[in-house]
Amino acid sequence: QVQLVESGGGLVQPGGSLRLSCAASGFTFSRFAMSWYRQAPGKERELVATIRSAAESARYADSMKGRFTISRDNAKNTAYLQMNSLKPEDTAVYYCNANFVASLIKQYDYWGQGTQVTVSS
Repeated sequence: QVQLVESGGGLVQPGGSLRLSCAASGFTFSRFAMSWYRQAPGKERELVATIRSAAESARYADSMKGRFTISRDNAKNTAYLQMNSLKPEDTAVYYCNANFVASLIKQYDYWGQGTQVTVSS
C-alpha cells in the first residue's frame, strides 16, 4: 500500500523556520521525483519545489528561492522541506508528491494528506 505521510507542520512566527518531512512507503522511493506543493485557503495548489530521483538537481518556485530547501534521503525513503525566513503568506497546507514517468502513456503519481503550516505572530 502506497503511503506518503507528512509531518513537521505547525505554528511559527514570521521569520522563523520549519522542517517538513515526508515518509514514503509502498513504492520504490529512489525512482520517484519528489515534490512539495502547497495550497492556501481560496487559492489553487501550487508547486513549491521538486527534487529528482537521484537528488542531482532541484528546482523551486520563484517566491521560495533562497528561503526553502528540498532534499531527500533515499536510504530512509524520506523527503524534506527546510523552510526559513517564513512569511505570513507562506501559510498553507503543504503536500508531498511522488511522481514517476514510466513511459509516454504511463506515470505514477502519489499524494500525502497534507500538513498545515501557519505563519503568524
